[in-house]
Amino acid sequence: MHTPTQSPAPPPAESAGPAGPMPTEPTAAPAAGRDPPVAAAAATIPPPASMPAASGIDLALVLILATVALDAIGIGLIAPVLPQLLDAFGVHANLALHAGALTALYALMQFVCAPALGALSDRFGRRPVLLCSLFGSALDYLLMACAPWLSLLYLGRAVAGISGASGSVAGAYIADISDESQRARRYGWLGASFGLGLVAGPVIGGLLGAVWLRAPFLAAAALATLNFALAWMALPEPRRARAAPPERAAPRWRELAPWHSLRELGRLPDLAPLLWLYLAMQLAGQVPGTLWAIYGHDRFGWNPTAVGLSLAAFGVVHSLFQAFATGRISERFGPSRTLLGGVVSDVLGYLAFAFARSVATLAPGLVLAAGGGIGGPALLAMASERTDEARQGALQGVLASLASLAAVIGPLLFGAIYVAGAGHWDGWVWVVGAALYLPCVPALRKLLRASASAPAARDEAAAPVGG
Repeated sequence: MHTPTQSPAPPPAESAGPAGPMPTEPTAAPAAGRDPPVAAAAATIPPPASMPAASGIDLALVLILATVALDAIGIGLIAPVLPQLLDAFGVHANLALHAGALTALYALMQFVCAPALGALSDRFGRRPVLLCSLFGSALDYLLMACAPWLSLLYLGRAVAGISGASGSVAGAYIADISDESQRARRYGWLGASFGLGLVAGPVIGGLLGAVWLRAPFLAAAALATLNFALAWMALPEPRRARAAPPERAAPRWRELAPWHSLRELGRLPDLAPLLWLYLAMQLAGQVPGTLWAIYGHDRFGWNPTAVGLSLAAFGVVHSLFQAFATGRISERFGPSRTLLGGVVSDVLGYLAFAFARSVATLAPGLVLAAGGGIGGPALLAMASERTDEARQGALQGVLASLASLAAVIGPLLFGAIYVAGAGHWDGWVWVVGAALYLPCVPALRKLLRASASAPAARDEAAAPVGG
């Protein structure tokens, strides 16, 4: 989802310190879509003299990926025991209502707070915001492990939503330490780390929950504490352009509202189509997240074990596509075509789900839908390329906010569609999920045209005068 349609140029020289990759030429032109003064100022910062190039960058990248994976494991740990925990609070009659309310509360707090945390990381640094987020998550899981009342469980989910900025800050951190030719590949690694963590978390949580109902919460608190310790001891603050001059370090309150960053970034003409595409992608992803267990039971008669195995298989294949296919496909065909390929694969997978009548006919749909995972990292890389360096945190916060908005709307919307159509045909919800991409066709065509014209423009600019 980003960069050129030709093979990327060799990456700039990298230093071992926390600065991340630095341009070797101080007079290099800023990337398209960035604010020239900010990009020029960042380009003139001299790279620090230090140890061999890639070591510091590799360490920071490994720590960020480990942080995201451990965070995802912590989230997944509590999923298997949440219904039993709610039942222990005596709300058996309204168990589904409370489970949905807790999920929606987390997503709502993410929607409200993620852009603010992203903007704060632009102003005060990635490291302090990430540390506060991890510390807050550890306290939250500990609170839920010991909560004697249902109200404290709700408070814990609200705190988790407020402090859950690790994903958005991790995305901004990767943008800080990566040049444009590396971002699609590294965002693929980021998505794969999170996906594998979500697969492993419920398995571990189920095993721990069989020992003691609240053991998964203690394990999640321990993982968040480990995350915090790793980041505190070894994660450097990347060097980058700052969003505000020294005389106004603190953002205004109105700038922390979710709609402020969305409005500011949405004014960038090259970025707005990508934001709409991202929202459509996140909404479509809510269909299997909400209805896979019900769909598997109604269509194929699956038991919980079959549902869990199918979800685990999908998660592993999806993560493998993101980790190993995204970078290569993006380097070969360019990010715009990679994004298009991900969308087409997703649509075909959903249509296969709609018409599948056996596991044999369902399997190709699983592979196609998992292959659609290459689109997300490509889109993130393209969006990052089109945003100036001083607002990468705000961008990641907006993306997290859009994902949370989809998580609030999607389950309600697709649950209603499934119930309305189940009496006639239970495949309508998958057709609707695929159709969400139709309004994005003009944006995709525009991105492909821009991608096709970019090499010609570069060749014309590089041609010698009078040649």
